[in-house]
Amino acid sequence: MTTHTEGLASLSRIKRRAFVKGTAGAALALAVTRPDQVIGAPANSKINLGVVGCGGRGFWIAKLFQEQGGYNLMAAGDYFPEQAGRMGELGVPEANQFSGLDCAKKMIDKCKDLDAVAIISPPCFHPEQTADAVDAGKHVYLAKPIAVDVPGCRSIADSGKKATQNKLVCLVDFQTRANEFYKEAVQRVHNGQIGDIVCGEAEYQAGRLGKRGDDQTPEGRLRNWVFMKDLSGDIITEQNIHALDVASWIMDAAPVSAVGTGGRKARVDVGDCWDHFSVIFEYPGEKIITFNSTQFAKGWDDIGCRVYGAKGTIDTHYGGIVMIRGDESYKGGRTGNIYAEGAIHNIADFHRCVTEGDYANLTVAPSVRSNLTTILGRTAAYTGKKVTWDEVMQANEPMRLNLKGLKS
Repeated sequence: MTTHTEGLASLSRIKRRAFVKGTAGAALALAVTRPDQVIGAPANSKINLGVVGCGGRGFWIAKLFQEQGGYNLMAAGDYFPEQAGRMGELGVPEANQFSGLDCAKKMIDKCKDLDAVAIISPPCFHPEQTADAVDAGKHVYLAKPIAVDVPGCRSIADSGKKATQNKLVCLVDFQTRANEFYKEAVQRVHNGQIGDIVCGEAEYQAGRLGKRGDDQTPEGRLRNWVFMKDLSGDIITEQNIHALDVASWIMDAAPVSAVGTGGRKARVDVGDCWDHFSVIFEYPGEKIITFNSTQFAKGWDDIGCRVYGAKGTIDTHYGGIVMIRGDESYKGGRTGNIYAEGAIHNIADFHRCVTEGDYANLTVAPSVRSNLTTILGRTAAYTGKKVTWDEVMQANEPMRLNLKGLKS
């Protein structure tokens, strides 16, 4: 379904939704079981994979799955027939190319040999598509964000639990969590290396994204889904979640409350999403994380998180340096082309989990927490009031989804 590229780019300049070129996953030919089979399938068996969302990032991800070596790309689904059809370039037969709003359901129902589904569609569709895949006994590789509202987050949490119960893999694709420098630095914080956390800051500064034709028609809205609150969850959920996920990871807790502001000032020609947010999150123990984001910036970009403890500071940058400075320093290192390398790692790990029968699905719960954190911040900014985590959860407010005029 997606028609945009989702690239977060490289070292010198992080450009949102730009293709990352020249990357390839290492081939890995391992024995793998179908969901309904026991471990010990023939050594040449592979995971039969279907991809939902065949635009920029979906097509790129599909190629990475192929290059990994442990997958048969056998089906594709996208609202737009031409996007699904493009997957023919990667060997998906025309009979297994599905379109329309229910393309994922059609694919799951008609391709009985599917083992797994990679969901790279607009986030508003993720909860239903994930639930349908798990209900059908398929493993799920899921793009972030997992949902656009609280009910959607709860649905993903339920699907993750059901997947574990039914011996299925459900992996959420956050690149930072796959990076060794991030993992080591955050673990050192959790081990007390920077002492008691006092406060911190997170940011996501990025340039604007490109408009895709007329955004006033039903299909034009879908092509420009990243600019539509109901389809994307607004930039704080769809894009800024990368920074807030790292903050939640470091804090190892959900925020207690938030107060914020933001609006539309520099990008007003498309959609209804805001182009900047500024939010203060309070975590347990009166610990404060300040957050700021832009989606129009020129001359500066960064996806960073810096947290200050009594004994030191952890400083992280997507595509840049991750390190700890203080009484006990950690040199860390440069995360490089984390967008591509993280995806390659996660695709390999998804294969490993299916192959080895690892159904712990440890990425689901933190992804739900981070997604809900963005919704808390969004709610505080929209209302201009201090909002608590409990209030947002109790309200359980769905995003009103406008799919009028689109074909099933």
